[in-house]
Amino acid sequence: MQLNIGTIFFMSQKEKLIKKIHRLPKDFTFDELKTLFSYLGFEVENKGKTSGSRVKFYNEKLQMQYLAHKPHPSSIIKEKALKDILNYLINNQLI
Repeated sequence: MQLNIGTIFFMSQKEKLIKKIHRLPKDFTFDELKTLFSYLGFEVENKGKTSGSRVKFYNEKLQMQYLAHKPHPSSIIKEKALKDILNYLINNQLI
């Protein structure tokens, strides 16, 4: 079996983010969340011009979605929101 370096890097980054979110760190960013959802097959959709900070993560194949608020002014996700995200991912057997 042949693995290329890109695949190994991709897998390790995904695993690192999964381990990190399980720890519920105080420095988990919205960009990391977008990357994690992307690794899980989700796309980011803005809810429209009037959506403000609302963002939808949508996986067409699984017919699943998660609605989130983009944090501001900082990009750090608050602890309560991160717990909700982690519960969603675990309860839906995504991680």
